Order: sequence, then structure tokens, then C-alpha cells
Amino acid sequence: MLYFNQSENINVTAEQSYQGLLERVLLSTLIGMPCCLFLFINGTMLFTLRSKSVFCETSRYVLLYNLLFADTVLLALSQLMYILAVCRIRLTYPVCGVLAMLTNLTNEISPLTLVVMSLERYVSVCYPLRHATIITIRNTGVAICIVWTFSLLNILIRVLLLLNVTFEDVQSLQMTDYCSDVAMILGPLSNLYDKAYTCFVFILASVVIASAYAGVMVAARSASTDKASAQKARNTLLLHLVQLGLSLLSTMHTSIVVSLATILQRLVIVRIKSVFYVFISILPRCLSSLIYGLRDQTIRPALIHLCSQLKLSCPSKG
Repeated sequence: MLYFNQSENINVTAEQSYQGLLERVLLSTLIGMPCCLFLFINGTMLFTLRSKSVFCETSRYVLLYNLLFADTVLLALSQLMYILAVCRIRLTYPVCGVLAMLTNLTNEISPLTLVVMSLERYVSVCYPLRHATIITIRNTGVAICIVWTFSLLNILIRVLLLLNVTFEDVQSLQMTDYCSDVAMILGPLSNLYDKAYTCFVFILASVVIASAYAGVMVAARSASTDKASAQKARNTLLLHLVQLGLSLLSTMHTSIVVSLATILQRLVIVRIKSVFYVFISILPRCLSSLIYGLRDQTIRPALIHLCSQLKLSCPSKG
């Protein structure tokens, strides 16, 4: 049995036919503006991380670039599917499947990259003398390849589960619902795998980041440890935990909306879903840029220099 009813209940824009035209336009504008702003911020950070050789030759910045790249692609894909739904454009299953799988791929990159970044901070504090030999550009590239390979393997399994679903109940390849990653969960096995994989990844990431934080706390008490470096690493790991929690919340908010749908009206659910989309799905994808752009002493001057160049390049009025 296909899970069309589930996707109809939890898709943010599937119920927008119940809204007036003015409200839909206003809501779409309010959601589109912060998304465009966050895309600009992430794009600026990505350009900044390629503006100097120090960013390309330092492992933590290479990992940050990988995280920002995945978050930016995910942000763009999510906004694309939102616009298609607002315009009431229904795709075919193959086209939606490609968009949904790309969304899932980039979504899984973030928690895994946060794990690698946390391990890098742990080594830099607890093993400072061996940091240069352990955390090399080559090893960083291998770690990034493992992250992408693991995520691609997850997508391959999802595709195989999707192909395993019988489409006897489907009249045509044209979707009856708006495209989303949830709309492509068409069977109980896919639904079970999605929940199991999400739990596995976030439990693994939480344990690794929490262990790294505990290790840094222990190392900070040692007399031979740089207190300032340990304090900075501890704060960074705390921020990684916050990012991981927001990423987990973005995967769980669908279930929350489904539960609320049993007691609230559809129009209220659409509005709640829109708020969740901005603050739980969009905002965390820009959090890395804000954190590192404001805190990092190497990125901040380069970012300020780039912004000043962009300001000078704009033609002055008057």
C-alpha cells in the first residue's frame, strides 16, 4: 500500500489550497526572503573559504567548506521544492525522486561532517604535538570521501527500496501530491529504514561529539594544555552539539506536525509548518556561516575585506 495519505498530511504546501491567494503570496514572500538571505551568506562564506591559500591548506577550513557546500545545496533544493509546491506544480515520480534523493544526500552530510570536525578539535587539544601529522590535508580528503561514500550508500539503499515498491495502484507517473522527500517514502520498509538510519546517525554523532567534549574538558585541567585553545575548542564542540540537535529536530518536526494534525485545523497546521520550515529547516543551514564568520579570527578579516570590496564595486548613487 502506498503512503499517499501520510505525505498529504505532512507536506507544508499540500494544504495551501485552503489559504487565500493573498496569504499564500505573503507567506511565500516572508519565507523566500530569509532563504535568499541565507543563500547569499553561505555563498559569501564559500567564496571567502576559497579566497586565500590558508583556507585551502588547513583541514578545519576544508571541512567547514564541505559542511557549508552541503548545507547550501540542501537549502537551494528545499526552496526549489517549496516554490514548486506554492505554484501548485506537480512533478512526475522520477523527477521528484531525483530531487528528493539529492535532498537526502546533502542532508546526511551535515551530521557526519560535524563528527569529523569534532574529532579534529579533539585531536588539536588532546594531542597538539601529533595534530600536524594526524590531521593532514590528505587525511582530511579521505575523511570527506568516506562521508560522501557513506551518504551515497544510504541513497542507493533508498533507491533500491523505492524500486521495490509495486506501482500497480498508480495510474500514471504524474504525482497526485506535491514533491517532497517524505512524498517519496512509498512503502512501510522505506519508512522503517528512514527512521532506523536517522536514529543510527544521530546517536553515533551525539556519542562522538559528547565524547570529544568530555575529552577536551579533561585535557583542559592539565597544566600542559593551552587553556585558551581548550576553551575555544570546548565552545566549538558545544556549538556542534547545538547544530546536531537542530538537524535532528529538522528530521523530527514532520512527526510533530503529524501529531498536531490530529487536534488542529488544517490551516493552522500549514502556518505551523511554515514557521518550522524557516526556523528549523532553513536557519540551521546558515548557522555554520554565522558561527565561524563571527568567531573565527582568520575568516572574519577575510570576510570583512570581501564585503568591503563588494561595497566598493557597487555604483554609488547621487
